[in-house]
Parts: sequence; structure tokens; C-alpha cells
Amino acid sequence: MCLRNSYNVSDYVNWDSLINLIRKLYDDRNYRISLLVGCGCFFGLRISDILTLCWNDILDKEKLVVVEKKTKKRREILINPQLKKHIKLCYDGLSCPEKDEKCFLSQKKCVYSVQRINVILKEIKEKYNLKVQHFSTHSLRKSFGREIVENAGQDAEFALIKLSELFNHSNTAVTRRYLGLRKEELLETYNLLRF
Repeated sequence: MCLRNSYNVSDYVNWDSLINLIRKLYDDRNYRISLLVGCGCFFGLRISDILTLCWNDILDKEKLVVVEKKTKKRREILINPQLKKHIKLCYDGLSCPEKDEKCFLSQKKCVYSVQRINVILKEIKEKYNLKVQHFSTHSLRKSFGREIVENAGQDAEFALIKLSELFNHSNTAVTRRYLGLRKEELLETYNLLRF
């Protein structure tokens, strides 16, 4: 819950910074959080859906099928080959847990809460000096969307249409606003003025 008149919007993170973060977390033996950040930015799922994942959902799989908690819609996701290798490395780093075990268990052997993950991400932001103002679980989903649009080049509008459907938004204007594209476009208006 946020305080009245407070800013409660997460920001996206530069893609290269996210990939570096995944590697640094792995190198520091923080395998679960490295995997969580990887799944968050490569799957584009909400954290509530990521936290339900078991090893047998993603380990040695070509695709992931999820029924989203919020929308109750079935979503099929291709697992990126590099992420697939990272999943296996994290699994091995964690000494090969049972395959029906949830991927994101705390030391107390219970699934992390969204609130706890957000606290961890804030700590990570400081520790690894991430250049983002508001870093939370939703930043990963937004970063996924931003990377898709930015890599689309001239096909950015088509990418927005696909993202709008993936995110279950009513139209691309909602997706633009969600990704912060609309705000950036509006702020660029001020640069049109000359002194």
C-alpha cells in the first residue's frame, strides 16, 4: 500500500545493467535472486506468477506454460536458450533441489513474499549501484517490455501491439504509458523550445 500523494511507480532498468546484475548475483552465489531477476526480465511475468514456478516448470524446458493469476489467461513463453543455461547453472549451484520444489524459497523453506522480494531488490540496488530510481519487482516486467520495443527499431509500433496483447492491456496507449514511453514523449516537447 502506498501513502497518499506518494510516488508508487516502478522504473525500468537498462537491459545491459540487468544482464550484468544477473551475472554478478550469480558470481556472488546468490543463485535464487539471480534466477528471479533473469526470469522476471526474460518472461515478462508479474511477480505473483514468477513466485509460483517450480524447477520442473523451467528446468531443461523449451517453453513455459502459465495461467496468470491476475487475468486467469493461459500464456505460453519460449525460454531463451541463454536463460535456459542460466536456469541449469542456478539449479546446480543450489545443489540440485527436488524438481517439484518451488524455485524461489527463502532460507526458511517458504516461498518469498512480494514484499520481501521488493526489500531484497532495494538492497541489491544499493549494493550493486544500479542506476534506477524506483526499483521493484515490477521493474523487471517493464524492462522486458522496454527491451522488446527498443530492439524492434522501425517495427516498434508492431512490437507495442504484441506487448499490449502479452500484457493484456486494452490498447497500445495503455502499454505506452505503462512502459513510460508516453511520459518521455511528452517531456521531449520541452526540448522543442528555443531561447
